[in-house]
Amino acid sequence: MFDKKLLEEVLATAMRSGADFAEIYAERTRNNSIRFVDGKIDRINDNFLSGVGIRAFMGTRTIYASTTDISREGLLRCAASVSDAMGEGKAQISIVLTPQKVVDIHPVKIDPSSVETKRKGDILKQACFSAKEYNEAISQVQGTLADVDHSIMVANSEGLLVEDRHVRTRIAVNAVASDGNENQSGSCSPGRGMGLEMFEIFDPSEIGIHAAKQAMVNLGAGYCKAGQMTVAIENGFGGVIFHEACGHSLEATQVGVGMSEMCGKLGQKIANEKITAIDDGTIPNAWGSVNIDDEGNPTQRNVLIENGVLKKYMIDRLGSRRMGMPMTGNSRRQGYTFEPTSRMTNTFIDNGPDKNEDIISSIEYGLYAKEMGGGSVNPLTGAFNFAVREGYMIRNGKICEAVRGASLIGTGSQILQDIDMVGQNLATGQGVCGSSSGSVPTDVGQPLIRVKSITVGGR
Repeated sequence: MFDKKLLEEVLATAMRSGADFAEIYAERTRNNSIRFVDGKIDRINDNFLSGVGIRAFMGTRTIYASTTDISREGLLRCAASVSDAMGEGKAQISIVLTPQKVVDIHPVKIDPSSVETKRKGDILKQACFSAKEYNEAISQVQGTLADVDHSIMVANSEGLLVEDRHVRTRIAVNAVASDGNENQSGSCSPGRGMGLEMFEIFDPSEIGIHAAKQAMVNLGAGYCKAGQMTVAIENGFGGVIFHEACGHSLEATQVGVGMSEMCGKLGQKIANEKITAIDDGTIPNAWGSVNIDDEGNPTQRNVLIENGVLKKYMIDRLGSRRMGMPMTGNSRRQGYTFEPTSRMTNTFIDNGPDKNEDIISSIEYGLYAKEMGGGSVNPLTGAFNFAVREGYMIRNGKICEAVRGASLIGTGSQILQDIDMVGQNLATGQGVCGSSSGSVPTDVGQPLIRVKSITVGGR
């Protein structure tokens, strides 16, 4: 993106008041989206974002600035502002950058930028019309097809110079079912780190039908009763509970400043021995994967919890300095205006020893959470509250009537102990995770699991 000599000059300028490390992050991102509402394409967006962020360290103190002026003068001015904010010192720095080649493990077969808008619109229409036509009670359907082409460059005072490109595609369909008195919704929103070849994996019609079926189930469901009970949480997006209630507590962003319930617990048993939890940014074409993180480090497969024992945290450069531990390839940010922090990529509970049918049959009375929705969590205490998007009661080991309005309430540390059965149908679901470094795409996942006792909110 830039001349190597200019980058070396900019880094030296950022460090001239005594910083011990400096970094340049450059970004070019193109976002395309098509929205479907009320039977027709409602809006088409095509946005382009470009800019540079410059950061300097002095120990664990950081200064960050960003600019859209990518001329030589603009970059040097931004670097000088970082240096001036750092302090009154004076240093002469010599930096030699060595370009490094990034191995792309996320190949794109059908580049979205090479596909005409009409073809994308036809894919979205196919999904949305399939939802609308599923049942006459489907009163409204909305959908979005989006693709992102994201290119970055990272250069730092240790001599690193790398560039990378990543493409993502996602479709989301939301269907509303109505009986004239009330409305209930259903949704489906798969995504991958690939181009339009994603629709060789996902049939657009099936995506729409999934959303409509869920809306119809919820329309016919009664309300869930509240109480303490055994809960089976299905695979895929069910992993959002581990992501939110436990995953954030393992990020250096929280651990490095003593604001996590998982501080100081490395090597300790924190979960049931059936639980092995992993964050893996190297899964080819996964939604949360990248070749390199936003500090230029290769992503890794990090085993966070192994057979119930805490093995590792997710650590960025600042966290590494604070904690005295190596970086793990988990530094991420929404874009050049954000300073990076430690973040998850594809985080999941791995397959366990139990058969799925045994999990359901073991529950005399409880809740089957077929699909989870959103929620909230406090990383310091691990307290969480998550909605169940589609749920059913379990009676005498069999899945029975559908229920709605259920939520799961607990703490991360407690649910890790109370997951006592782990199945073998690992799958992932796609989401966008928000934190101090903005919103980033992440995969969550797990097989079917059983929580022996948890508070279920309802009526």
